[in-house]
Parts: sequence; C-alpha cells; structure tokens
Amino acid sequence: MTAFDVPSAEALQGATDATLEELPRVALARRHRDPESVDDVVAATRAAIDEIAGLEDLESGSSVAITAGSRGIHDMPAVLETAVSTLQNRGLEPFVVAAMGSHGGATPEGQRETLAALGITESALGCAIRTSMAVDRVGSDGLERPVYAAEDAIDADAILLANRVKPHTDFTGPVESGLCKMAVVGLGKHRGAESLHNAGLAGDFSAVVRERAEVLFEELPIVGGLALVENARDRAAHVEGIDADRILEREPELLERARETLPTLPVDDLDLLVLDELGKEISGTGMDTNVVGRVRFHGEDEPDRPAITRIYARSITPASHGNGLGIGLADFVHRDVLEELAVEDMYVNIVTSGETNRAKLPFVVPDDVTALLLSCSTTGVAEPGDLRFARIRNTMHPDELVVSEPVARELRDHPDVTVGDLRPLAVTDGRLSEEPYAVDGESDRDDTG
Repeated sequence: MTAFDVPSAEALQGATDATLEELPRVALARRHRDPESVDDVVAATRAAIDEIAGLEDLESGSSVAITAGSRGIHDMPAVLETAVSTLQNRGLEPFVVAAMGSHGGATPEGQRETLAALGITESALGCAIRTSMAVDRVGSDGLERPVYAAEDAIDADAILLANRVKPHTDFTGPVESGLCKMAVVGLGKHRGAESLHNAGLAGDFSAVVRERAEVLFEELPIVGGLALVENARDRAAHVEGIDADRILEREPELLERARETLPTLPVDDLDLLVLDELGKEISGTGMDTNVVGRVRFHGEDEPDRPAITRIYARSITPASHGNGLGIGLADFVHRDVLEELAVEDMYVNIVTSGETNRAKLPFVVPDDVTALLLSCSTTGVAEPGDLRFARIRNTMHPDELVVSEPVARELRDHPDVTVGDLRPLAVTDGRLSEEPYAVDGESDRDDTG
C-alpha cells in the first residue's frame, strides 16, 4: 500500500470527549454447543467416494482432476488427501486443480501460494497441483454470455468437485456456495468468475449459478462431487458423495442443513464489533456477512439482524497475502491493515466479483483505543460506559467473545452462554490484549481486553 498519513492517536482522541477510563468493564463470554460431527473424516471420505458411481466406470490410468478452493475449511485437506490416495489405490491418476476464480492475484503462482497457506501442497497430497489460469469457452448461458472452464480440468478424463456447502455471503437462493459454485466460479478461473458475477449482477445470482452449472455438467467430464457440511465449530458434520446428475437436486437440501448449523453471534444488537482479523480463507468477503449482518452487494437486501452499528477490523490474515477484500464492510480499520494491504490483488478480486463497495477504505485508526473511543462518538451512546461492544477472533469463531458490561449483563440470561467475571479493559500502548479468549489458568496471561 502506498504511504497514507494516519492521524495520531492524540489528534483523533482529542476529537471526542470519551476517555479510556470511562469505557465499560469487560468479560469473557462463551457460547456452548454440542454439534453433530464426523468422528473419522478419512473413513467418511472413502465412503463418500464409494457413493459416486461415475468413478467406478473409469479405466485404469484415467486422470481425475479434483478441485481445491481458497477457503480455510478445516477438514478439506484431509478430504483431498484421502480422495487422492483412494483414487490412486484404484489405479487412477488424480491431480488437484486450483479452483478459486481470481483469488491469489489471478496468477498461477498466487493460487499455488494460497493453497500452500491452507496446507494443500503436492508433498502433502502425494500428487501434482495444477494452477494454470488458461480457460476455454465451453458454452453459453441464456443471455449468450460465455461459460468458461479451466483447460487443466477439460483435459482430464474425469473431474471430481470437492467443496463445502454453506450459505453464501453475497446472495441467497436454493444454490449458494457449494459444488455448483465450485464448478462455475472455481473452475472458471478469472474469466469464468468475472463472467458469472457480471451475469449475476444483471439477474438472479443463484439462478445464474445453477444455469451455468448445468452447462458445465453437460459439457465437462464431471463425474460427481464430494460435499462437506460443517458444524458451528468449523468441523465436518457430514461428508457425502454425489453423482453429477444429482448435484442440482441434492445441493439445496444440504444447503438447508448447513444453514441450521451456521455459527452466529449470541448477541444481535451491538454498537461495535471488533474483529481481530479478516481474511480470504475465513470468507470470500473477508468477514462472513451472515455473521456481521452486512451484505452491501448490488441488488441484495440488507438483513435486519444482527444490528451492528460499527465494525472495527484489526488485521488481515497471513493466508490472505494482503488481499483485504471486505474492508469496505468495516467502519474502522487499524493502520496495520493498510500496511498489509495488497491493493492490486484486492482490486482484481473486486473487479471479478463486481461489487466495489467492499474495497472502499474505512476510517483508519492508529491503535485500538482510538477505535473504541471514536465508536463512543459515532454510535449514539449516551455515555462511554454504555458502549455495547464485542470482540471476536474472526467470523469463523463467533462463540468466544470478549464483551462489554452492558452485553455481559444480557448474556448472563442466555441459556447457552457462560459469562466470566468483569474486569477492567486491559490495554498496553493503545493495543488490546493479544490473548483475550483464555480463561484464568489456560494461559500465562490473565488480562482480558
């Protein structure tokens, strides 16, 4: 990022009457869940592969392209490694193809680095990873717009889609994020993703994904897909193999199942939400819009809940390699975000996805205390001690929170939430504690902030 003159903490804090001493005390809150989970992901993946009849028809030595995306899906490396070894044991020749649209700066090297940051490497998989951005036009949608697919996948004898099924962060419909989107956006590479998003902006996004998936299922040697549904703790709750001709029927059913397990905040009325990090492996939008209650996407309605007045993002994850897409959903960002920002990668991603709002630069603050104090003056609270704020690691982990006293009082009545003792907000040189989510005894640090 080019030089940006961030005002000093003294100058900005001097613009508000709020002081650090007036901010409310805080407490650690934890939401307790007992979610369904898969005991043995490897065994579940092998069983899922056995469910795909199209793989049984392949001759020995046939090549199989397996998709790998850019999301930080906890159990996906195990799913991919198991798929590779299982197909190799059948005498097939699997390889993994990077399927992430324009992520990784829309370059082969960037997409390989993105996968490596997620633990998906050739040495771990035991097979080749192909990251070429070359695509061919394989068909057209109803508006005669092109439908693209990666040459690496087209040249394979068979294609096995692999992805998590979950609610999308841009749109709603019977088909959102899952196997269809992996085919259309992932295998479409940069050109396919851009074509899809342009068509989606002109019509119904879910319908466009479905229509284009139908074209790809017809034109490409897609034999089926491995669909993973996660629980609220980001672990596999279900792994299923689906034949290609059943994906369009089955994916909406899995989406409803995923919607029921979607992790959300235990509180839906906040003046300020502090995110320790945003990132591409966390969500395609850096932060999950279903968690923060903000969409800001052309043609899509804003949700009524949760109602969060301000959002403050403190950093970008290393796996994002500076792609800060989603900063436009925040109201405040730490200057570290600006210093980490790879504007070119973010802009390429934005042009591909089609929504410029998500790349707009928020109010930049020099430290955490400044963000908290300015929130007192920009949320309408009567007194700083009334500020309703919560802090989470990221939107994948909304069940562990540091909350201010007004929120803590409310959550004590929540049946699934435990709230710890209140204590003063701990700050060092304007920065919040780096370990705020451990209860006493779990860490050698006992400060909370």
